[in-house]
Amino acid sequence: MLSIAKVSIHDTFFDLGGHSLLATQVISRVRAAFNIEIPLPVFFKEPTIAALAANVEAALQDKSETQIPPIRPVPRSGELPLSFAQQRLWFLDQWEPSSPFYNSPSVLRLSGGLELAVLQRTLLEVVRRHEVLRTSFPSVEGQPRQRIVERWQPALPLIDLSTLDQVLVQEAVKGLVQREALQPFDLSTGPLLRATLLRLGAEEHVLLFTMHHIVSDGWSMGLLVKEVAALYKAYQEGQESPLEELAVQYADYAVWQREWLAGEVLEGQLEYWRRQLAGAPAVLELPVDRPRPRVQSYRGATSEFRLDAELTAGLKELSRRSGVTLFMTLLAGFEVLLWRLSGQEDICVGTAIANRTRRETEGVIGFFVNTLVLRVEMSGELSFRELLGRVREVCLGAYGHQEVPFERLVEELRPERSLSHSPLFQVAFGLDNAPRAELQLPGLKLSGMEMEDEVVRFDLTLWVNEEGGELSGRWTYRTELFDAARVEQMTRQWERLLENMVANLEARIETLEMFTEAEKEQKAIESKVRSQANYQKLKGVKPKPIQMPETNPEWRNQT
Repeated sequence: MLSIAKVSIHDTFFDLGGHSLLATQVISRVRAAFNIEIPLPVFFKEPTIAALAANVEAALQDKSETQIPPIRPVPRSGELPLSFAQQRLWFLDQWEPSSPFYNSPSVLRLSGGLELAVLQRTLLEVVRRHEVLRTSFPSVEGQPRQRIVERWQPALPLIDLSTLDQVLVQEAVKGLVQREALQPFDLSTGPLLRATLLRLGAEEHVLLFTMHHIVSDGWSMGLLVKEVAALYKAYQEGQESPLEELAVQYADYAVWQREWLAGEVLEGQLEYWRRQLAGAPAVLELPVDRPRPRVQSYRGATSEFRLDAELTAGLKELSRRSGVTLFMTLLAGFEVLLWRLSGQEDICVGTAIANRTRRETEGVIGFFVNTLVLRVEMSGELSFRELLGRVREVCLGAYGHQEVPFERLVEELRPERSLSHSPLFQVAFGLDNAPRAELQLPGLKLSGMEMEDEVVRFDLTLWVNEEGGELSGRWTYRTELFDAARVEQMTRQWERLLENMVANLEARIETLEMFTEAEKEQKAIESKVRSQANYQKLKGVKPKPIQMPETNPEWRNQT
């Protein structure tokens, strides 16, 4: 790792391992130190200490940039409003009560000597620290309000599986994890956090956390685990909590958001998105194995893969040479895949952003995450280098206007609504390349456990993680649309595209290879089948059944 002493003021932030989340935190620190606003896209375009210092000096001289007010504690004497995102989830819950769709489960494996009393005390302190975990959302004269209770003791039921045969334990754990994830919450009464402990053996446990999305997001689940680890260690050693008290709570953020994101500020942000998404296609039509149903069921499955260290290193180097982040490079490759599969030249992909642009929100559990719509217009004449530039500009524009909650954007743009697909986009992409800290406890090892995604929000989501010098990926997909074989084929095709991108940055994207010879032959047969069917339809002839080659079982899904 490069030491601070060796970092020059002219070194590029992203060459040193920076990414969009860290860039957001840099801007947050600058805001706190100088009480000025440096737009995030400005830092992306000039990501050096020297350029940042010059921009800070310019901002100090010119105070015309709108200053974002700080988040401050507000009185708890009356009913408190929900944030925009919370309000959207509350209304969705009214339409479909008792739905587990917005449950956020997390599974932690604990190996070693576990002290149950210490764990219970730890959970009590976490709940005390974060008001949102003691909050319910009742209706007051038809409108949702936050209601915070002063004290709540979370239950921690213990389910003993240690007497089961070892062959059955894993199936039992999987079943209990799924059951817990699908158990609904009552937003009007709460609580909206559940914890369950499974005992697999004398020194082997699984801890299940489930929170409703209205009080949590992915960042919050990470905070929860870190606080549990820090508090458990302190209490086990007979010490008091090592965690600083929070300066603000989520309810303070909700009030701040309502007051700041209004009037000219809101209008300026919305105007960008009106221009950016004007005339965007309602649906991305990918090849599917079954017709899209009139009402989506949200049933899903996952498929995992790994890219080797050589390809990962090549993608990082390509990103560095091109002046883009690894996220932008991978997204551009994903856009090429979607373009080639769908034939559509106007593609909208959704991505989640932490949206913790204020330093005071970084340690607060709550629903901050926002969804951005990244719209890219494709053309076969573009070189991959040119596409990277286009993707970069789209991302920077979205980052600069990330404050508009996705729920508010849908409300403003009023896209064609359908129960068969999500609005504005149906395919999502994300990259997690933030370093993970090892959680060390005396006599206890903590490790995460992967969960099967049986409830999915979009047609197709590609989530990439970087760890140990390699990229691993995870697809989630609607099983009512896609078979596992098709998703596995997409993995192979995307990997081929990435390899071609690394090998030839200047190649036109229409020439980037993604099909094997067998797939090319199959596509040629499919094209011939479609041509025959179209000809017969024009002639008014009822198409004859076409016998597909038995050697390729995927043909059963192509008709």
